[in-house]
Amino acid sequence: MARPTTKKELLDQATMQFEKLQALIASMSEAQQDRDFCFQLTDKDKETHWKRDRNLRDVLIHLYEWHQLLLIFVKNNRGSTEVIPFLPAPYNWRNYGRLNRDFWEKHQSTGLVEAKRLLQKSHTEVLSMIESFSDEELFTKVYFPWSGTTSVGAYCVSATSSHYNWAIKKLKRQIKALA
Repeated sequence: MARPTTKKELLDQATMQFEKLQALIASMSEAQQDRDFCFQLTDKDKETHWKRDRNLRDVLIHLYEWHQLLLIFVKNNRGSTEVIPFLPAPYNWRNYGRLNRDFWEKHQSTGLVEAKRLLQKSHTEVLSMIESFSDEELFTKVYFPWSGTTSVGAYCVSATSSHYNWAIKKLKRQIKALA
């Protein structure tokens, strides 16, 4: 799938990948959705998320929290003269793994039903926020001083279709292990 370069492509891919994720979840029984992941880790599974996210709830909360980062980033910077970074202090792109771990810890008492509700709501909010931008605003690098050397659209792709694809791969691996 080619990376989106227009608002329509961004919205279409975000919607399509979200629907694929939802269909995958719906294909699992309630018991399968509630259980911890049982797939075997391999030497190729070096990324931290393989050990951090232990069940469907963890994956959905991860998506939700990254939606929140995007929504807050745009809200805080739109119309502001002060540039507020995407990652909240004390996090940066070198230590954001700790932020992901903090999200995980924060939501260990969040239930699966609530995680699903939060993700659905934040997905809708992100699509609405994307709608509020023009193609030029979304995909012109450095259009906004607060987006750094990238485009707002790149942040949106990362928080939507790319992240949904990551979640889909993880859930497919679990479904395969359960078969």
